[in-house]
Parts: sequence; C-alpha cells; structure tokens
Amino acid sequence: MTVAYFLVFTGPAECGEAVRAWLKGAPASLFAQAGGLETLDLYMPERSAKDPYLHDGAGPLAMLQAGFGAREQLEALLASPDFRATVIAPSPAPPDKVAVVHDAMETRFFAVASEARPAPLAAPISYVVRYHRPAANEAEFVAHYVAHHPPLLGKLPGIRNVICYLPIVWHDPTPIAPADYMLGNEVVFDSLEALDAALASPVRHELREDFKRFPKFEGRNTHYAMRRTRLSPR
Repeated sequence: MTVAYFLVFTGPAECGEAVRAWLKGAPASLFAQAGGLETLDLYMPERSAKDPYLHDGAGPLAMLQAGFGAREQLEALLASPDFRATVIAPSPAPPDKVAVVHDAMETRFFAVASEARPAPLAAPISYVVRYHRPAANEAEFVAHYVAHHPPLLGKLPGIRNVICYLPIVWHDPTPIAPADYMLGNEVVFDSLEALDAALASPVRHELREDFKRFPKFEGRNTHYAMRRTRLSPR
C-alpha cells in the first residue's frame, strides 16, 4: 500500500510564489532523502476549471504530496527533529496570512475505460477533489463512492488517471492542523483544455446524477484544477 501525505497551504495569491519556492528548496530535499519515499510532487493552482456544476475558484497556494511505502516510514519522518527544523519552524510567508494543514491516506489507482490496468501518473493537470468530514456513516460513504464513482470517472474523454485517497489510521506527531479529509479523488489530464473538454461532455452529467445517490454527508467538498510537477524521483 502506498500512503499519500498531503501538506497543503492556503492564503492570498500574492503569497503563493514564496510558499512554492520554499517548498521546492529545503522541504523537498528533506522528503527526497526520507526512507521509504516513492514519489514527491508539488501541486500548484491553475485557473478555475470550466465545470458546469461547480465554481470553487483557484486551488490552494501549494500542495506538497509525498508517497511512502509504509505508514511507519512517513511517521518517522514527521517525528524527526529535521522535520521540525525544516518544515514546522520556518515560515515561508506571514503566518497570519498563510495556513497549513496535512493528512495521510491510502492511494488507490483505477483503470480508465481504455485501459486493462491503471497507468502510471504522468500527465500534469489534475482535478483535485476532497470530501471533508462528517458523514452520517463514513465507512458507507467511502465504500459507495469507491464502488460506483471511479468507473464513471474513467469514461471522461481524454482522462489519463483516476485516483482515490482513502482514510487510514495514523499517528500524527506534529502540531500541524489536520485537514480531516474523509475521501480524496483525483482525475488527471494532459492539459487544462482537456480537463475542460471532459467536464463539458455528457459523462459530467452522469457523474452529477451519481453524486445525488451518494450516502448522506454534511462536510464540504472541493474541486480544484492544479498543475503537478514531479520533484522526486526526477
């Protein structure tokens, strides 16, 4: 199982460049040297996707996403003095303007309609979706979503990847606020124009009808178009 770790920064757009430049420096180097690291990606906001149903605006200033082979390897990094000195102590932008949250989840890839098996993550544009707690029955919500929604997502024209992020039990040794994600989803395309075209297709309306059948949940859900850059391994 690959464990995805998300470190997410939000705040005014004018702080974004400083946050992203900082993340690509010492924090990225620290993660790249961590035991068990499989991938390290930086997600940056794009303009809002042309979704006929949703208008969530620009995404977070930045999201550093690290994939680890085991939960214990991630927790060891987060508990290390180097993590505290490199990631927690410094401030890449005024702390009264920029907020940071984090979470860890299981990564699960799904094959798209044209594939026999899931393809590696290579295309740069992702529609990053997050469902936040609470739900009337979280386990029921996650199970229903995973069983029904990814096959429909895989029908979107031009889609390259369908990824779900599922909740896990993990120990957080840091003072960073939890993102409290109930479920994550990511659909991946070659360009923002390809994402817009997929969202203009009839499949998008099928997905909306499926959304209406989801088990009851009270938390918010967000959809952001973001550009991914692979930091490690290059």
